Amino acid sequence: MYKKITVFAIIAVMMVACTTVPISGRRQLSLVSDAEMQQQSYAAYNQFLSEHKLSRDAQATAMVKRVGKRIQHAVEQYMAANNMQDELAGFEWEFNLVQDEQVNAFAMAGGKTVVYTGILPVAQNETGLAVVMGHEIAHAIAKHGNERMSQALLQQFGGQTLSALAGAQPSTAANLLLSVYGVGSQLGMLKYGRDQESEADRLGLIFMAMAGYDPQAAVPFWKRMEAQGGGQAPPEFLSTHPSAGTRQSDLQKWMPEALQYYKGK
Repeated sequence: MYKKITVFAIIAVMMVACTTVPISGRRQLSLVSDAEMQQQSYAAYNQFLSEHKLSRDAQATAMVKRVGKRIQHAVEQYMAANNMQDELAGFEWEFNLVQDEQVNAFAMAGGKTVVYTGILPVAQNETGLAVVMGHEIAHAIAKHGNERMSQALLQQFGGQTLSALAGAQPSTAANLLLSVYGVGSQLGMLKYGRDQESEADRLGLIFMAMAGYDPQAAVPFWKRMEAQGGGQAPPEFLSTHPSAGTRQSDLQKWMPEALQYYKGK
């Protein structure tokens, strides 16, 4: 009987605790407010930086900050043009390059972004880096971190709030938050689910194009990322993210839309 009540309670929570992804319109589970997610993310981000070395490569660091700022302005322009400025409330943008050979990057709630030096050879150049950062920032704009945190709180902690978890088990909450963003995982960029990855791919194309970077660089970049996996990806129906072929096909499908923003740049 208790199990039945628990199941019904969880279903009830899922029915009422839903929001809409700002741009795609997809409904997503949301048990964590933007302000709460940002507060916890900022603390986790500062902790992460205190435990990792910033790159001493001045040129590469400057490139990361330059690409980040350009995409930030593109995002702000896009949101303003679509009357969604409120979605950026509380954002405290920051872009850092850390010295780490992992092929990884992430953007937390509120625009806190990290690029690992290990992904720079895959990016190859500034435009390739814009693919990476546009994609990761798109995850933050679409609030995929909030969504994954909500799913984890519901599945692992019975719907407990993030603030309550942080108060009772601060280390558990901090580790959960980092895992939400794939921090510490090789190829962490591939940690989101299919719908989230597709949203980030599409929005990332638009954001990088608005920032003045050729979105057509996205397909060859993801081919290089695929090569990093050594061709060991599981079949798409067994995977939580799109197959390489599907991703590349979708990128080509969205390319005309993105190129509309790139023309004249």
